[in-house]
Amino acid sequence: MEQLSQWLWKQEYWLPPGIRWEDLEKMEGSRRPLPRDLLLALPLALGFIMLRYAFERRVAFPLSRVLGVKDQVRLKVAPAPNLEAFYTKNSRQPTQSEISSLVNQCNLTHRQVETWFRNRRNLDRPSNSKKFCEASWRFVFYLLAFTAGLASLINTPWFWDQRECWRGFPRQPVQDAHYWYYMLELGFYWSLLLCVSVDVKRKDFKEQIVHHFATIFLLGFSYCSNYTRIGTLVMLVHDSSDFLLESAKMFNYAGWKKTCDSLFVIFAAVFLVTRLVVFPSKIIYTTLVLSMEVFEPFMGYYFFNALLLVLQTLHIYWAYLILRMIYKFLFLGKLDKDERSDVESEPEEEEKEEEEEEDRSSWRKRKVVLDSRLAMLSSSCVLNNLTNQKADANRRLPKAR
Repeated sequence: MEQLSQWLWKQEYWLPPGIRWEDLEKMEGSRRPLPRDLLLALPLALGFIMLRYAFERRVAFPLSRVLGVKDQVRLKVAPAPNLEAFYTKNSRQPTQSEISSLVNQCNLTHRQVETWFRNRRNLDRPSNSKKFCEASWRFVFYLLAFTAGLASLINTPWFWDQRECWRGFPRQPVQDAHYWYYMLELGFYWSLLLCVSVDVKRKDFKEQIVHHFATIFLLGFSYCSNYTRIGTLVMLVHDSSDFLLESAKMFNYAGWKKTCDSLFVIFAAVFLVTRLVVFPSKIIYTTLVLSMEVFEPFMGYYFFNALLLVLQTLHIYWAYLILRMIYKFLFLGKLDKDERSDVESEPEEEEKEEEEEEDRSSWRKRKVVLDSRLAMLSSSCVLNNLTNQKADANRRLPKAR
């Protein structure tokens, strides 16, 4: 265990060439970063989870009723042990062959089995109230974090000139405000990761998991390596647009479409500017290029920049989704639903699909009836023609005689 600890905390991994851990102990200032400080993030994460539970019950849920959030009525499914066992153990969306086998087991029609699974999935989908409460919690945190982070950084020299991030590096004491900024952000992302199984799952679920892990590793590594100045700028850039997105979601669930559309347009503008312009031109350029003026590349340099590039890749992916929504808004005249919506289709979509299927089946029935009537009509026309021809022949026969 001791050998593993010595290998993990080799100064060649974490510090620039020529810098030792002993040099950081000689720093002057109120606080210097220590790896054991990161342990505070775990109890903070548990505290955030309990605070979130109380906030959603006491604040967010009553607020959802004030704003007019309505939950759709979900149809209950009939008891079917075989179908329920298949739903919980195998798959929530069975294939056609699996449905055929279930039909034989339950003595139901193919249509009834499909309807049962559709209604069962609707019961497990999160309600609008749950989505609203989740968005409200994130909105409050991101707004407070951005406000507090901006207040603590606006008077610092590295906020205006990023070269100051590396002046005197790594012998840079950490201010108390920035220390708590780090710990609270780290604890919050740990709480999101711990609650990922109960939160609303969206199409970018895997990307969100990658984002949470990359953010946690980035915060932890940057704190231990004393990249705290550049780390605070990274957190501020991300918080600047996140609270706008969550506020747009809140009004979307409440049915305030115009307010939601306006907030989404503002969010899209801030996101595209901060994530595709400011982040690569200021943050990544500072860590990749400007840092080379102070020290030579080392393992921590490559690892830190690799994490930043992972975040930038996710930014490009989300920007693509946002631009696609803006395209629909400009050319279709309305703002479509969130491109990162629930993994499965919404209940309204399934109801529309069911109605379309019923329309198609009824049209097939009507077509069969029409075809039979046309066949009868054509056969009657042929018989009438034959009868008329025979009558004409009979009338002409006496004349011929």
